[in-house]
Amino acid sequence: MLPTTEELLIALKGILSQDQVSINQTILEQHSKDESYHTPSLPDIVVFPATTEEVSNILKLASGFKVPVIPFGRGTSLEGHVIPYKKGITIDFSLMNKVLEIREQDFLVKVQPGVTRTQLNKELKKYGLFFSVDPGADATLGGMAATNASGTTSVRYGVMRDQVRDLEVVLADGTVIHTGSLAEKSSSGLHLNGLFVGSEGTLGCFTELTLRVYGIPEYIMAARASFPTVHDAVSAVVSILSAGIPIARVELVDEQSMKQVNLFSDTDYQVKPTLFLEFHGNKAGLKQDVEFMKEIVADCQCEGIEFETDQAALNRLWEARHNLAYAYIHGYPGKKMMTTDVCLPISELAGAIEHAREELNKLGLTGGIVGHVGDGNFHTVLMIDTNNSEEIKKAEEFNESIVLHALERGGTCTGEHGVGVGKQKYQEREHGEALKVMEKIKMALDPENLMNPNKIMKF
Repeated sequence: MLPTTEELLIALKGILSQDQVSINQTILEQHSKDESYHTPSLPDIVVFPATTEEVSNILKLASGFKVPVIPFGRGTSLEGHVIPYKKGITIDFSLMNKVLEIREQDFLVKVQPGVTRTQLNKELKKYGLFFSVDPGADATLGGMAATNASGTTSVRYGVMRDQVRDLEVVLADGTVIHTGSLAEKSSSGLHLNGLFVGSEGTLGCFTELTLRVYGIPEYIMAARASFPTVHDAVSAVVSILSAGIPIARVELVDEQSMKQVNLFSDTDYQVKPTLFLEFHGNKAGLKQDVEFMKEIVADCQCEGIEFETDQAALNRLWEARHNLAYAYIHGYPGKKMMTTDVCLPISELAGAIEHAREELNKLGLTGGIVGHVGDGNFHTVLMIDTNNSEEIKKAEEFNESIVLHALERGGTCTGEHGVGVGKQKYQEREHGEALKVMEKIKMALDPENLMNPNKIMKF
C-alpha cells in the first residue's frame, strides 16, 4: 500500500530540515507544469535538497515507499518533462546551485545541477572562458543535460551531450555513480555519459556535472541577411558550411516571425526570410571569410546583408532572435504559445520548412518558423486558444504532420526539446526495435518505474 501524503511528509522531515520540504499550494502549483501547453498536475510534495547525500537519502526513501520522483530545474522545458502525472515527490535542485571548480587549463568546469547557464558564464568570464550551449532560456545545467539541450551555437560547438565529460548520478535506489572522468577521451567501458544525457530524469538524478568550456573568441562578427524565399536562405547556409567558413551561429527567421520581431523589439528589419549569423575567430582570418561569405549569399539571391561588430549591436541582434517567443506572446494576448521542433538532414530542411508553412496556412493557425538551420533543426511557434478544443486539435494535427514528414526523410521527432510526454507517441515509429533496448535499460536501472515515470517511454 502506498503511503499517505502525511506519512511521506513525516518520513521526509526525518532526513531533511523543515524548510526543505513543502506542501504549500503555491509551491505545488509552481512544480505542476513547465512552459508547454500540456495539462498541469500537482506533485504530492516538493523537496529542496542541498547535497548529493540528501538526494541519495530521498531516493532511498522513495524507493522504499515505491513513490515516484521527478527531478526539477527551472521548469523551462517544452514537452511536459517535469509534470508529475503520477504524483509523488518533486526534487527541486535550486539549492544545489554552486560552481564547484573551474579548471581553466583543462577547459573544464564542475557544477551542481541548479547552476544556470548565465550564472556559469558570469563566473567563467573572469578566466576568459565561456560555456557554449545556448538554448535561449536561462535553464539550469542539470535540466539542459537531462534534455540534451542545444541552441544557436550548436553548429560550431555541438550540443549538450558533446560538452559533458562526467556526471555524478543518483540512481533510483540511492546509489551514487560517476559516468565519466576528466580525460578528454576514453575507450574504457560503455559510454554512460551518452546514455544519461537526454534521459530526462528517467534513469536518475544529476547532482554534479563536469563540462567542457571554451576560450572567448578574439573577434566576433554578426550579420543579418534577407532572402526572397526560405529555400534561398537554406541554400546559402549549405553553401557556407560547404566552404568551411567557421560559422558559430546561423538562425533562420521566417517572414511572419520577422514581423513579430519588428513589433516587439522596435526594429525595422526587412520582412523577408532572414538569416541571423555570427562568426568567431581572429580579425584577419574572419575578414577573408566574410568576403567569401558575401559572394556565396549573393549567388543565393541575398537581397541585403548588414554586419555588426559592436558588442551592443551584437546583443541587440541576438536579443531580437531570443525574444521571439515573447514577441509572439505579447502579440497575441489571451493565447498560449505551443512550440515544437524537428530535425532533418540539411538537404531536406528547406522542403520541410516549406511543408510546415503550407500546413500552417491550410489549418488556419497563427505561427512562425525559426530554426538552427546549420544543424537541420527548426521550430514552429504556434499561438493557440487553449480553451478552444478545435484549435488544440488543429495544433496537434499540425505537430503530427511535421513530425511524420521529418521521420519519413530520415529525421527525428525532436532535435533539442526532448520527448517528455509530447513526443512519446512517436518513439516506436522513430526507433523501432531499438525502443525495446531502451525499455530494458530503464527497467534494469529503475525496476519499479519510479524515476519520472511515463516520460519518453510508456509503461
